[in-house]
Amino acid sequence: MKILVLNAGSSSMKFTLFSMAKEQVLAKGLFERLGTDKPNLIYKRADGFVFEGVTPVADHVEALKEICKKLVDKEIGVIADMNEIKAFGHRVVHGGERATKPALFSEEVREIIKDCISLAPLHNPANLAGIEACEKNFPGVPNVAVFDTAFHQSMPPQAFMYAIPYELYTKYGIRRYGFHGTSHNFVAQATGKLLGKSFEQMKLITCHLGNGCSITAINQGMVVDTSMGMTPLEGLMMGTRSGDIDPAVVMRLIDLGKTTKEVDKILNKESGLFGVGGVNSFDMRDIIKAELAGDKQALLARRMFTRRVVKYIGGYYALLGGVDAIVFTGGIGEWSVFARAKIVEKLVGLDIFLDHEANERAAGKPGVISTENSRCKVVVMPTDEELMIARSTRSIINHQK
Repeated sequence: MKILVLNAGSSSMKFTLFSMAKEQVLAKGLFERLGTDKPNLIYKRADGFVFEGVTPVADHVEALKEICKKLVDKEIGVIADMNEIKAFGHRVVHGGERATKPALFSEEVREIIKDCISLAPLHNPANLAGIEACEKNFPGVPNVAVFDTAFHQSMPPQAFMYAIPYELYTKYGIRRYGFHGTSHNFVAQATGKLLGKSFEQMKLITCHLGNGCSITAINQGMVVDTSMGMTPLEGLMMGTRSGDIDPAVVMRLIDLGKTTKEVDKILNKESGLFGVGGVNSFDMRDIIKAELAGDKQALLARRMFTRRVVKYIGGYYALLGGVDAIVFTGGIGEWSVFARAKIVEKLVGLDIFLDHEANERAAGKPGVISTENSRCKVVVMPTDEELMIARSTRSIINHQK
């Protein structure tokens, strides 16, 4: 079975074509700058061949047509005919409370995505556009929606509710939903395989650390708590997002004359490592480089980041009553040996100790980076959200047969 995974953004469309027999990537790439006069297509085959060039298209429907032309091209394609693709898997950011698992696209699923546009106005319309492009270009081929929020819907009310008037939840759906669910689900399952256990029998803290950051507490396959909230702004300090702040900060900024749009831009685009670090970058690599060169503001930003991660790990460790493993993933979690070391070194009070040599070896690779005498394992596990979407799509399609 071949499955094409799509992640449609407002001005982009990412794609990965899988052959599911061996879960092999045949081709992947990105259409970027959609809606401009110079849309750019990047197409990469598994053997290293790369095509890149401006490819005029008007919208997601035309972008998908161009992607498919590349996939079946006699010279650079990887399949003979689009009939080889048996299903499309789609990332959908927000499914609210009604989407608790991946779902075969239907009118009901369409309405769920539309109903959650107010909760994810930048993402859900684009995600729906990607699905509708597949419906138009390939009628009859099933589409499966895989929701970022779905994995977190096992949280109990005491975890997802905010301490605000209850009717704000019942009327407007104001609650914690959580994000990065596909990534947390993937690395939890992969960690179970690495350690020779079923993840449904384990207690895990999964740390997705990248430009966006979130931490999730998992008990026997069920999410107990997660750091992101109604939106991805809550929780950890991130690349450009503030994470947790006193809500009165928002009111103070408005009192100072900022509009709600300006406040949103400050907290989502101008804060985090970018706002504090003083090096005009949200990239942890740039922050660490400046820190090691003696920059005190970069040092402050990295210490703030470390402190937030450690605080959440400690809180979730207590909620779970101990854990089998703490898992690092995402761009920082997988690749930053330095950032991981600074976090794990702060966990000695939990009898968790870093194996520095193992930490060095695990840059971008699966591996245990804690010592044998640690109370729990610390694991690096590269995430693969596209593969998780492909697996979920295959499961749904096979269930329909």
